[in-house]
Amino acid sequence: MALIRKRRLTEQQQRRIDKQHKARQEEIETSHDLEGLVVQHYGRQLEVQALSVPEPHPEKPIVAEGEPEPFWKPIAIGSVWRCHARTNLELLVTGDRVKWQADPNTGLGIITAIHPRQSLLTRPDRYHKVKPVAANISLIVIVFAPLPEPAPSLIDRYLVACADANIPALLVLNKSDLLQEHDPILTLLDEYKTLGYESLICQAKGDLSALHERLDGETVAFVGQSGVGKSSLINAIVPDAEQKTNIISENSALGQHTTTSTRLISFGQNGALIDSPGIREFGLWHLNADKIREGFPEIASHLGHCQFRNCTHTHEKQCALKNAVVAGEILPRRLESYLRLNEEIQDAQQKS
Repeated sequence: MALIRKRRLTEQQQRRIDKQHKARQEEIETSHDLEGLVVQHYGRQLEVQALSVPEPHPEKPIVAEGEPEPFWKPIAIGSVWRCHARTNLELLVTGDRVKWQADPNTGLGIITAIHPRQSLLTRPDRYHKVKPVAANISLIVIVFAPLPEPAPSLIDRYLVACADANIPALLVLNKSDLLQEHDPILTLLDEYKTLGYESLICQAKGDLSALHERLDGETVAFVGQSGVGKSSLINAIVPDAEQKTNIISENSALGQHTTTSTRLISFGQNGALIDSPGIREFGLWHLNADKIREGFPEIASHLGHCQFRNCTHTHEKQCALKNAVVAGEILPRRLESYLRLNEEIQDAQQKS
């Protein structure tokens, strides 16, 4: 059987096709757009929660006696619709406020526009491209627990990401029922509190009133190692969230991934919770040295005071950072974390 060779388009032909496609997109009437909120992402499709309804509301078709009842989905505040987005829009993520249109005859919709974002949380993906995670977040909750064993370097990475996105962070020590007397994790928490970071201690099956009060009115992203109980906390705060939970792997003592896509769950009057897929590392290679410094405020104040301008902060005798460590003004592990992150971005820049 002879192979049929696919015709290769010239650049001019491709531009013409793209122009025609864009023109068809722009032909969509937008005067009847509704307000919506992206609550979950499924590849090319998104789930949008209706925040407004059309006036007048489309009327359900009248069916003659004996005829089958056609499909019809009324447009109601809070109803969730599976939608496609216009191809000329940037990549949409959970938390985006959008303009959209609904088709009650099919139960589907189309997103026509996106409102300006107040904030955007991003992270690099496995292909070394920056991937948006969630939008319009007002608070990032960094969850850690006695089990799996906390990784301070990962917490530092989250704090750098928070500083880069200009989003406040709340450190939550979960599974407090597993704490031992003089537990080292309490010392870890105190260290972050001394640095000025807000924190809470709780357990999903215990009293969560303090956490409830802190999250009221916020759009919150939950991040942290897999298995630290992010989904369990969300289930406790919003019982009908139906988030899947899992147990810690007895073989690896590492968390098992249970959340597969970032999802927004309404909470209280004006708040929302976002659960993101659990990750064990949070790459920051796409940031520069200035961005990394913002995540280490106690280190930033000492930079520029070393004897040598090109000080590596590793072996030089008159290093302001090393002297600050000796004086107890900088934690040794924090300096190590800072230097490791800077080394990562330098390696990434050399490879690019």
